[in-house]
Amino acid sequence: MPLLEAKECRMTFKGIQAVKDFSASLEAGKIYGLIGTNGAGKTTVINMLSGVLTPTSGHIFFEGRDITGMKPNRVARAGILRTYQNLRLFGKMTALDNVIIGAQMLARYSFLEGLLRNKNYVQSEAYYREKAMDVLGIMDIARHANTVSGSLAYGTQRRLEIARILVAEPKLLLLDEPAAGMNPQESMELVRIIRQVAAQFGLTILLIEHDMKVIMSLCEHIYVMATGEIIASGAPEEIRSDHKVIAAYLGRVA
Repeated sequence: MPLLEAKECRMTFKGIQAVKDFSASLEAGKIYGLIGTNGAGKTTVINMLSGVLTPTSGHIFFEGRDITGMKPNRVARAGILRTYQNLRLFGKMTALDNVIIGAQMLARYSFLEGLLRNKNYVQSEAYYREKAMDVLGIMDIARHANTVSGSLAYGTQRRLEIARILVAEPKLLLLDEPAAGMNPQESMELVRIIRQVAAQFGLTILLIEHDMKVIMSLCEHIYVMATGEIIASGAPEEIRSDHKVIAAYLGRVA
């Protein structure tokens, strides 16, 4: 049974089909890519999978359970977490505090215990802090733990955003252009870290990315979208030579 399965998902906005027909099957522990030109419908797909949007038709199954139409907070608690194209860090808080906020999604204390700051609250917060530091170390940014996140370099902020999600123990990680704005060296370092994180945490990852070097060196299977639908899917070497993909990107068949 696949970890996630999308079946004939469509998304219509005021009569315009942003996604015409999206079907995909993601197996646990693998890294997948979702590519396509601007306006192909990639981010709309991520929004459907994460619960931000409810498909106009079709179904999404996660661990065999139909999660179509489930609210984003419930989807996140089920184990599907995501990043966004634009950074959504708390710029005036430290890197460590940003990650602790991600850990608090696993809160082991009640609202009342939080107000009273009882023993359970204190122990839980200590656990979240330790867990957050561990993840900062994995992302190789622990040295920035006490630095205000808004003052960090852009590439470091991107890593921090991923760290904040990892600490919440996702099963499926959706990355929306994680290498955007990075130079080639930063991008390849991100590839190394994502590969390491996927193996260490046993994660399934689906990423949207325009940097083909990142996609081809990282993903085991790639879905290609154009005008709201999948036009090709397969291993990187298959996608690289697919005539439909070449035509979609270059406007001609090689």
